[in-house]
Amino acid sequence: MEAPTADPLLPLAAVQRFHRTRIHRIRAVIQPTALQPAVTPASASVDYALAHHVLEGAEAAARRRDIPAFDWYRGHPDANVPALSTATVAGPRAVLAPELARLPRSPISETPYYVLGPDSAAAPDGLRELAVTAYATAAEAGFGALLADHAVVLCLLRPRRLGETLDSWTITRLPGTVFCDHAGDPVVLARDLIHEAGHNWLNDALTATGTKIREEERFFSPWKGTNRPAFGFLHACWAFPLTMLYTARVLDRTSGDLRCFLTAYLNQQRGLLARTADDHARALALVPDPDLLHRLRVVHREALSL
Repeated sequence: MEAPTADPLLPLAAVQRFHRTRIHRIRAVIQPTALQPAVTPASASVDYALAHHVLEGAEAAARRRDIPAFDWYRGHPDANVPALSTATVAGPRAVLAPELARLPRSPISETPYYVLGPDSAAAPDGLRELAVTAYATAAEAGFGALLADHAVVLCLLRPRRLGETLDSWTITRLPGTVFCDHAGDPVVLARDLIHEAGHNWLNDALTATGTKIREEERFFSPWKGTNRPAFGFLHACWAFPLTMLYTARVLDRTSGDLRCFLTAYLNQQRGLLARTADDHARALALVPDPDLLHRLRVVHREALSL
């Protein structure tokens, strides 16, 4: 299957402006007297993701009165990522393998999370190679721009066998960061990276366009099996279709157990997405920004046509 001619994943100008503004604001808080370096289009997505790690780490250090840690963040506005980054087709990525059981939980997130800090270390070579191939696989399928801008920090968690449940998530306080289990296969990891980067993309797009979605209405989500507010429903109707488009594009390049796994996944998603057709049209009516609305509609329709 060929990628659509009009790419709905090309960067939104509003998101790019939002990234630059947010970077400058965070840097002004962390280093109020320092001369801020220029934010270039090539560095903005990385700077944006890392600035949120620095802000989160510095705030946590200040709350516990940990002066050495606070000073470290003030002295490392890039979270020291250049020292542990991995080169990928999407650009330099921070690929880590934090132990899930040791990740903190706090009121900022319902799920465990990890903040870059002075003790951060790159993942073992094998996992970094897995990530490099996953980014390349996603880019070959047409999702390079999405991962370049919205999957800057990758935390690989539990190893799983193919067919086992793979948990993955993002948190709004750390945009550009993805947490996920992995099955040791770059094609599957690329799928999950795309799904979570899609959530990061939509969060930024909603904020950057000033889109405030009314939460009074509820829409049935077949993935959750329950009625959800428009925000969560639209997120699901964006992120899952992205993985469907990716899966359809790479399927012919796979074989054996992997092909069976991906075929079953795509068939399952077809059935689930079909149940959202009517409600998705109603939910889109709550999105006032025409460019964002168009992109959400295009991806959903493209996935429905698979």
